[in-house]
Amino acid sequence: MANLLNQTVIVTGASSGIGKDVAINAAKCGANLILVARNEEKLIQVKNECIRVGAENARHEYLIIDMSDPEQIVAGVEKAHEINDDIDVLVNAAGFGDFSNFLDTDFDKIEKMFRVNVLGLMLMTRLVAANMIDNGRGHIFNVGSMAGKITTPKSAAYAASKAAVIAFSDGLRLELKTLGVYVTTVNPGPVNTNFFDVADHDGSYLDSVKHFVLDPDKLAWEIVNTFNKNKREINRPRYMELAAVLYKMAPSLGDYFASTLGNRK
Repeated sequence: MANLLNQTVIVTGASSGIGKDVAINAAKCGANLILVARNEEKLIQVKNECIRVGAENARHEYLIIDMSDPEQIVAGVEKAHEINDDIDVLVNAAGFGDFSNFLDTDFDKIEKMFRVNVLGLMLMTRLVAANMIDNGRGHIFNVGSMAGKITTPKSAAYAASKAAVIAFSDGLRLELKTLGVYVTTVNPGPVNTNFFDVADHDGSYLDSVKHFVLDPDKLAWEIVNTFNKNKREINRPRYMELAAVLYKMAPSLGDYFASTLGNRK
């Protein structure tokens, strides 16, 4: 278990899913949490759980921020720095998806997806990273997806947003390499969270992939135990990491498997 006493962690998307589990597990390790999401009721519940499981003198706060709104992000980060001007870890876990054929997807939804999954993540990172550079240390986690490496039918827009997160993280990692700030990309396959309440329209996807769906708590623990360690990526499940490599080596064969075995939406 990581020792995060006296460290401050910002988690976006902290009201549910991976973000919620990362926040609670970081609290168990003694961290101070700044929880970010839109739903105040759920944020209060997560904050109370962090208080229950966390260190006695830890400080846990929440900020209501719509990650698609740049003005809210800027104002929110200013408040975060008022809470603590020494941010150690940022976990960008906010995001959503949609499993529809691209031509059937409302373009407003696609635009919102990119605003939350990509542009909001980039702005939050820019503002927090500047503070980390001044402090000479920090660690940024960007939650991508294996969909950003292996695209399957009915996920073109979502996969494009996550591919952008991966590319952004790769470039940022190189830029911050000499400045004491680590960048880690987390690329999970399907995770058993409420993500699919929005993405999966008929509710059948999780059942179709139940044999290799990830446990969100186990993934969250792996993320938290990577805090302050110079790790490039966390790709889970591991066989999908291998599949992504093979896809690049044999793209035609990869297309075949992605459109057949991977077509479960």
